[in-house]
Amino acid sequence: MTQIPKWEVSQWFNTDTDLTLESFAGKVVVLEAFQMLCPGCVSHGLPLAQTVQRIFPNDKVAVVGLHTVFEHHEAMTPVSLAAFLHEYRITFPVGVDKASKGSMPLTMQAFQMRGTPSLILFDQAGRIRAHHFGALSEMQLGAEIASLLAETEHCYPHPRSHETRGCDADGCTP
Repeated sequence: MTQIPKWEVSQWFNTDTDLTLESFAGKVVVLEAFQMLCPGCVSHGLPLAQTVQRIFPNDKVAVVGLHTVFEHHEAMTPVSLAAFLHEYRITFPVGVDKASKGSMPLTMQAFQMRGTPSLILFDQAGRIRAHHFGALSEMQLGAEIASLLAETEHCYPHPRSHETRGCDADGCTP
């Protein structure tokens, strides 16, 4: 099994604790990488993440935002981000991707994102199951999340269980 990179976050919003992928053990995780000055993020990526948060039960699916600044650094400060999150009513946790010496922030580099908006879908065991760049339809993402939720029901009672019933490090079979 491939090692999943860590989230490199310098500051969190909408949460009192530092979050890791492990914080969401047993849940499908939707990681939405965005920039507040990215038109595609504002019109497609963030509304999609908000829809997922509203539609799916929070005990089964977690939505996390990642503010990945690779341009207009002076305009995208933590103060600006706090105002943006408030104005757009974004209530899911949002981490600020740590800056690097180059133009791409650390988490963005580690996950080989091509730009924003980017969405990474993790299954209940923390494996990357989808990696999307650009606009994604609600129907496609909903189907992908539903498929991951169905896998758990058929594979084992809890993703971290030692009971395997058709599952191994590469995935689950019916």
